Amino acid sequence: MSSRARAQVSSARRIVVKVGSSSISGDNADQIAPLIEALAETHDRGVEVVLVSSGAVASGLSYLNLDERPADLATQQAAASVGQNVLTARYQETLDRHGIAAGQVLLTEGDLLNEPHRSNTRRAVNRLLDLRIMPIVNENDTVATYGLRFGDNDRLAAMLSVLIRADLLLLLSDVDSLYTRPPHLPGAERIDLIGFDQELAGMEFGTSGAAGVGTGGASTKVKAARLAAAAGTAVLVTATGLAGDALNGAEVGTWFEPMPQAPGRALL
Repeated sequence: MSSRARAQVSSARRIVVKVGSSSISGDNADQIAPLIEALAETHDRGVEVVLVSSGAVASGLSYLNLDERPADLATQQAAASVGQNVLTARYQETLDRHGIAAGQVLLTEGDLLNEPHRSNTRRAVNRLLDLRIMPIVNENDTVATYGLRFGDNDRLAAMLSVLIRADLLLLLSDVDSLYTRPPHLPGAERIDLIGFDQELAGMEFGTSGAAGVGTGGASTKVKAARLAAAAGTAVLVTATGLAGDALNGAEVGTWFEPMPQAPGRALL
């Protein structure tokens, strides 16, 4: 990234961080504590931090004696109900060391699209941040009407970033940055920066979720990043293990340049 981009990370006063299921479950469950430590340290610097976390279903599987994500909706909802509580408790365990309280916020797509739910969501999240509480946001998987997804939590995070006028959206995954094609394929090249009006023709972004527990991929992150950047929020895409480095302004990940003086801001 350019020095200007890194400066934007350092100067961000309100940050939304999204982490996916595959980054905090299974063999990667040990990434939870370092991630929350990084967010807590950022919070301790006076920055307002919102965490959008997938992983409720994955976290609830073992409590339902299941080895893999269930196919039927009712069991997915049951796993989400149990797993959301487990996930929040795991986050709070690390936050306790910093004297930070987590505030659980479960949303459906209508909460970010339709009034008065939209205004109520903005008001609630803003008040939590005013009180120096860290909102932990996820889709309300247990009661979501149209399946379990906004499409994916990358989109949820982008829509929320726009709604609360975040300065930065940090999208975390299992890969250090975006590549011109899936990184395991020959000829894949790391993408350092994407301009707000840059064409992406010729680039190939995958849609897979690791270990069968995730629902997103590079393509969902690109779409979400573009949505947020078009409304004036800078976006950085990198690996969960690099979250601390990213929040400290290190040259990691793929930077999406926000649209200057975004017209979307005036509509919020």
